[in-house]
Amino acid sequence: VILYLAEDSAMENIVTEKKAEESHRQDSADLLVFILLLTLTILTIWLFKHRRFRFLHETGLAMIYGLLVGVVLRYAIHVPSDMNNVTLSCNVNASPATLLVNVSGKFYEYTLKGEISANDVDDIQDNEMLRKVTFDPEVFFNILLPPIIFHAGYSLKQRHFFRNLGSILAYAFVGTVVSCFIIGLFMYGCVMLMKQIGHMGGDFFFTDCLFFGAIVSATDPVTVLAIFNELQVDADLYALLFGESVLNDAVAVVLSSSIVAYQPEGDNTHTFEAMAMLKSFGIFLGVFSGSFALGVATGVVTALISFNFTKLRDFPLLETALFFLMSWSTFLLAEACGFTGVVAVLFCGMTQAHYTFNNLSPESQDRTKQLFELLNFLAENFIFSYMGLTLFTFHNHVFNPIFIVGAFLAVFLGRAVNIYPLSFLLNLGRRNKISSNFQHMMMFAGLRGAMTFALSIRDTATYARQMMFSTTLLVVFFTVWICGGGTTQMLSCQKIRVGVDTDQETSVSIGPDGVERRSTKHESAWFFRIWYNFDHNYLKPILTHSGPPLNATLPACCGPLARCLTSPQAYENEEQLKDSDSDLILNDGDITLSYGDVTVSTDAAGAHTSGTPVGGVAVNSDEALDRELAFGDHELVIRGTRLVLPMDDSEPPLPLDSHRHRHKNETMS
Repeated sequence: VILYLAEDSAMENIVTEKKAEESHRQDSADLLVFILLLTLTILTIWLFKHRRFRFLHETGLAMIYGLLVGVVLRYAIHVPSDMNNVTLSCNVNASPATLLVNVSGKFYEYTLKGEISANDVDDIQDNEMLRKVTFDPEVFFNILLPPIIFHAGYSLKQRHFFRNLGSILAYAFVGTVVSCFIIGLFMYGCVMLMKQIGHMGGDFFFTDCLFFGAIVSATDPVTVLAIFNELQVDADLYALLFGESVLNDAVAVVLSSSIVAYQPEGDNTHTFEAMAMLKSFGIFLGVFSGSFALGVATGVVTALISFNFTKLRDFPLLETALFFLMSWSTFLLAEACGFTGVVAVLFCGMTQAHYTFNNLSPESQDRTKQLFELLNFLAENFIFSYMGLTLFTFHNHVFNPIFIVGAFLAVFLGRAVNIYPLSFLLNLGRRNKISSNFQHMMMFAGLRGAMTFALSIRDTATYARQMMFSTTLLVVFFTVWICGGGTTQMLSCQKIRVGVDTDQETSVSIGPDGVERRSTKHESAWFFRIWYNFDHNYLKPILTHSGPPLNATLPACCGPLARCLTSPQAYENEEQLKDSDSDLILNDGDITLSYGDVTVSTDAAGAHTSGTPVGGVAVNSDEALDRELAFGDHELVIRGTRLVLPMDDSEPPLPLDSHRHRHKNETMS
């Protein structure tokens, strides 16, 4: 008997090892599928760029390849049934997360993988194969989303972002909340209609409709922005779209979590209650502000580490590794503390781009930019490939025609209510108006993407969430393929200029004499001007090796403290200030423009004064400022720090037709 038991145990160990080896091979094959998908996508992207095809973006290609692979896995590949599989039935009131099974005195632990439809019980092996290519939703939030969000903040063009800061905040906060409620109310009407005609197969409450409104309000115009960048579309339009998409992703995440946290007192948890709504609003403010503070604090800590440990610059590999780990840990720290990692890592990236980047060695600066650009590219294309795959590998899809049609109408209605009324109100206070063609382009560019998908797949346990997930996939497919593919045609239809240098700081106008004139854009929010002065004079010298030394900005009595807090490199860089935002504040009270014998300055009230040029002819201040910025090199003096801004004076002003002809030739070349 003992010998028989030993042989039985040995055979069981062999079978277990064989199953583990087969499982390892299956997992490797599944990962190989995704690697091949990405490889095929990259090769096709190269072909499209080589042929200058713009009717389909790389994300749309990734989705198509994912769809094709999903069809093959679902319908063309079948795994032979395992004779050892046994289906036993037992009645329990709930589905336990783990299950202990007693088999001949040995206990085995089984974990819950999910619900299986009664029609799929006989195809358990095929279900297992499809389930292995279905990732845990937490993989998206903890591994794939952080590099995408961080790269958005780290690569942000700050001067264009802050020039339109007020409008971006309005679209991201007010617009997203309004869009959420518009979509939620519209979808609630569709749900009521479905209940009336008997097309509803489960519970669907108003809070579910609001949750759906929150997740589909997260825009991700990656396709449009890529084309904008390639064609060099107007910098303000790019900044408005990019800034809105970056911030409204963060708002949508916090808003959806606040809706989930809505819990009225009593038995019915889906009734309206003012106190519960105020509590949810408080959660929204608390989570967002806490995540914002945590992200900024982590970015400042990283800046201080790179500022104080200057010898770390001698080891670029270690410096880059520390920067990478600190950035990623911000997301996980926020999630562990009950905040939102998306918001935290976004503002961490913006803070590190503003402060920490200046402290890195040149090698680490290049490495960090390239590293996060690569991670963003791979993660984004992986997610879009997985979207196509999951349309066929996800088992619990719920497609309802009424809900789908209603969702499309609600999404476009919510986008319209977001863009047009807010643009009208913003134009009342903007000097540089948001034109109607810009508004139409922003309306058209409201694509849904990675964030919407990640929020919808995170919870698919209920009937309502399964219907939301299935509908969200279709919304993402349509907006990426149709709206993203029609971007070039829409730009042409709206006559939006392309081939514009996104770094140029001058606007072109034609004077009464038909001569082209250049004038600098001075529009910056008053709050940002105040913040810039504080940041430039005090924070930059403390946190970075750039900026004026503190003894030049602090009172004389604070000399010892200033010398203690200012790094030696700041004194060395005093004459070579590296400040990406200095060009924004051209109407500050301490700015003087000098050209030849003419001096143009601005007083504290913002009025321009100018000296008299040689020859004794008085010059109007505005005309003098335009002339000084139009030709020749000029010097910008800010509190003792001198910036020499070279401007091209090699060519005289050209008439409009000549300028257009030259610009056309440059664009064609």
